[in-house]
Amino acid sequence: MKNERPVPEEGDLVVVTITRLDKFSAQVRLDEFPDVNGYIHISEVANGWVRLIRDHLKEGQKTVCKVLQIDPRKNSVELSLKRVNEHQKRDKISEWKNDQKAVKLMEIVAQSLKKTVDVCMEEFGLELIEKYGSIYGAFEEAASEENEFMKGTRAKWRTTFIKIAMQNVSSPYVKIGGEIEMSSMAPNGIDMIKESLSVGTGEGVTLQYSGAPKYLITVKSRDFKIAEDILKTSTGNISDACKKNGVSFKFTRENREK
Repeated sequence: MKNERPVPEEGDLVVVTITRLDKFSAQVRLDEFPDVNGYIHISEVANGWVRLIRDHLKEGQKTVCKVLQIDPRKNSVELSLKRVNEHQKRDKISEWKNDQKAVKLMEIVAQSLKKTVDVCMEEFGLELIEKYGSIYGAFEEAASEENEFMKGTRAKWRTTFIKIAMQNVSSPYVKIGGEIEMSSMAPNGIDMIKESLSVGTGEGVTLQYSGAPKYLITVKSRDFKIAEDILKTSTGNISDACKKNGVSFKFTRENREK
């Protein structure tokens, strides 16, 4: 799986390997763009005065830089190290490692299907990128939501893809939730219950009928605290709507974190 762009764009964060240190610059190889070289001028290595580049970098070191300018004629880019903070660096390295892992996993999928990676990318890989943002994102989704992943697709690749994902990728999501009990003796009670439930929907929230008068609510998020906040808001909205509509409401939190 090759990078579809021949060169990065200005402002991009890129993973680089230091190949040579000179007096006033560091020469680098762009790991995500094999045919592109770059350099970091001494003024872009660190904040403040830099006397020796070797005090900050060493040959063979991997780091993250920001693209400042691109010279398409020389297939070279000017980079900055000092304009990347630690949070950006950590996220970019994690993204790059996941992309590397996705390449290996796609090779396994292709081998299992007796096809080439390029054919697999044409048949379903590009669709996965469009739907999930990246191939690794698709593997994460398949590992955590195997029943919902590309639902309706009966192609053999789906089964193989899910199997490889579940064997090699940990779910990035946390799931929390509980049980809601709702009832109403009013003639239009069912409509009032449905209306009350409707205000609890939202991104990451799943509401499922569990047999009268019970409903299951599940919140999925990559962050536990965010999931907690969403669950609190969702159940709070339902509770307020129930009071307004004359519907009894009881929420029992599930103790187990998935």
